[in-house]
Amino acid sequence: MIALEPSNKKRPEFINVRVRRQDAPGKAPYWELHKIKYEPEMNVISVLQRIAAQSTNRDGKKVTPVAWDCGCLEEVCGSCTMVINGRVRQSCSALVDRLLADNPDEIVLEPMSKFPVVRDLVVDRARLFQGLERVKAWVPVDSYFNMGAGERILREDQERNYPLSQCMSCGCCLEACPQYNKIELTQKSGESNEEFEARKEQAYAEAFVGPHAISQAMLFNNHPTGKVLAGERLEALEGPGGLASCGNAQNCVAVCPKEIPLTTSIARAGRATTLHAIKSWFEK
Repeated sequence: MIALEPSNKKRPEFINVRVRRQDAPGKAPYWELHKIKYEPEMNVISVLQRIAAQSTNRDGKKVTPVAWDCGCLEEVCGSCTMVINGRVRQSCSALVDRLLADNPDEIVLEPMSKFPVVRDLVVDRARLFQGLERVKAWVPVDSYFNMGAGERILREDQERNYPLSQCMSCGCCLEACPQYNKIELTQKSGESNEEFEARKEQAYAEAFVGPHAISQAMLFNNHPTGKVLAGERLEALEGPGGLASCGNAQNCVAVCPKEIPLTTSIARAGRATTLHAIKSWFEK
């Protein structure tokens, strides 16, 4: 039986919210306190909407609305990731009643620490998507003409692939990963935009690619069409910032909102890259 919550349970009149804000990239962060009226069945996004509507802090001082990112509001787009009460998660599925049960004093909101802050709770996730590009996390298509029925996929492969396909590139696994460190570069005096972007891409290419990219490489290597690039994906994982950079902390799988078996993918990638390296050595 499901235990129902007592109807006479005392509800707070107001909610205290502490937000870590930053006005622009490279600016010093600061804390700002807010106080909003409690409403039942709120999530963190609705809390931020109330803060934006009142545009004053807890002391009544007029402030600019807190910036945050969101899209679908149903844990599909992955864009509303932030650190809530010290834990990285999706803000759309973070329910206020549960947060207050853990910490009745206040709700603490912070941006992810592994990506450069654009403003307040909005971060630049370009490196996350660059990691997917490094492992060619897509199915190559030569044309849009009808080429007939594709290769049949075994049920065992379907069951293995489906959990991996739910990745929404939210960045939770990267925030929790101790090997995935923040890279934030600033444009040098006299450096052109093209030179700056090239330097940034080079820095990204040498750093740890991340568990999300490793898992997606395994997904597309097990796809009947995507597997034509399997060798290139494994070579990317063998290179700098690839699989060898993983410390197997297993934090990634603990925080994934979709419960994707990331550590299983990492183990499979280790076996696949070893076999690929041995095969390549004998083919020389």
